[in-house]
Amino acid sequence: MDRLEAMKIFVAALDEGSLAGASRRTGRSPAAVSRAIASLEAHVGVPLLHRTTRSIKLSEAGERYAAASRRVIAELEQADRDAAGERSVPRGTLTITSTLYTGIEILRPIVDAFIDEYPTVHVRMQLLERPVNLIDEGIDVALRITHLADSTLIAKPVGEVRRILIASPRYLATHPRINDIGDLARHAIITTDHMGLDSWSFPAVDAASLPRSVSFAPRMVVNSIHAALGSVVDGHGIGRVLSYHAAALLEADALRIVLPDAEPKPIPVHLVSPQGRLSVPKVRAFVDFALPRLRAAFARLRV
Repeated sequence: MDRLEAMKIFVAALDEGSLAGASRRTGRSPAAVSRAIASLEAHVGVPLLHRTTRSIKLSEAGERYAAASRRVIAELEQADRDAAGERSVPRGTLTITSTLYTGIEILRPIVDAFIDEYPTVHVRMQLLERPVNLIDEGIDVALRITHLADSTLIAKPVGEVRRILIASPRYLATHPRINDIGDLARHAIITTDHMGLDSWSFPAVDAASLPRSVSFAPRMVVNSIHAALGSVVDGHGIGRVLSYHAAALLEADALRIVLPDAEPKPIPVHLVSPQGRLSVPKVRAFVDFALPRLRAAFARLRV
């Protein structure tokens, strides 16, 4: 077996999470998969994977080798498409990433419609609550809600969202009035991992002052937006979410915005792709398909 084929099996094992999964995906026997990875390890002279009976985990060297393998495979596939003159035909596996909530509530219906429209494209969605290096992890397209740093990524604007404070009408009716961010420290706070575990920041009051923050001991910290929203709707405290998370609940008056004048500046939303990937038919087709639908979705969820 040549090294390139072994690299493909190695990447398949990572994508599937096990050697058995790589065996099913590549159509090779478990023994052949093990031999392929062993041959790579023998070639580089260090272990690439830590194996258990149920899972595999990359070694430090394996992480670097996996990133390089993905780049080599992607470049070879692009070269094959170019040589075959298939640049205009969307086909193959498209890998997309976003955060969990955004992927489930906004991106997934668009992906469903896309694969109906393009039956020769298969989609792999990775819904992750961590930073993702698109190039190293072989991602074609990402939906990102953040201020983008300067990079080689190609970014297409989709909309913007706000960080808002929310509470239920019942909670507001039975607890002291909130007139300023300092009052939050005396209230029950329900927060999520990515919004701040023990403090929230707010913009300066005027050009001469500094940004403000309020510290608190949260009543609950949860790693799920759905769970946090449920507890806030049920009247157990004040939460902070992105505006599109709560749009439907605000419209139904199940939630109300607290201290709207203290909100930070809006956060932009972009569909991003590594440099050069938009020339790949499956990526171009998805971006062209998704952009108007994403813009409409975030416009509809504006509060």
